[in-house]
Amino acid sequence: MTSRITLAAIAGAHGVRGDVRLKLFADGTEALTAHDIVLVDGVSRRLLHVGGTAKSPTARLEGVADRTAAERLRGTLIEVERDALPPLDDGEYYHSDLLGLACVGPDGAAIGTVSAVENFGAGDLLEVELDGGRKSLIPFRPGIADLKDGRITLDPVFLA
Repeated sequence: MTSRITLAAIAGAHGVRGDVRLKLFADGTEALTAHDIVLVDGVSRRLLHVGGTAKSPTARLEGVADRTAAERLRGTLIEVERDALPPLDDGEYYHSDLLGLACVGPDGAAIGTVSAVENFGAGDLLEVELDGGRKSLIPFRPGIADLKDGRITLDPVFLA
């Protein structure tokens, strides 16, 4: 498991005072507002303000005073240390915990590896790079991930 969890990526500048537009990877801006200090491209910065709307969130970061400075941060990640987050309930996972997990069939035969986790609005989808190089999107369902064994058991019906 990773020691840092990505909460957002900086999508670009917002206005002329150094605010940044965000692409959130967490459920709502509350995930950000719970932290005074965040890591931006690995550098600690104070989170001064989170605003905008649920669909178009923005933030102001210490040390980012103008549009030019905000634009330079485009594409960088906003992360927090894992131990700064509340404990997860049973059956909950951070996307980063699922990346790289081996995918097996019900019989334990190797199928591939999780290469990404996507959500297009109807729930999380695992992008699985299948043995042989092909990729497939598989719906994430409760009970399929076993972090202790480092694997996800897939129903072959989703691989057709």
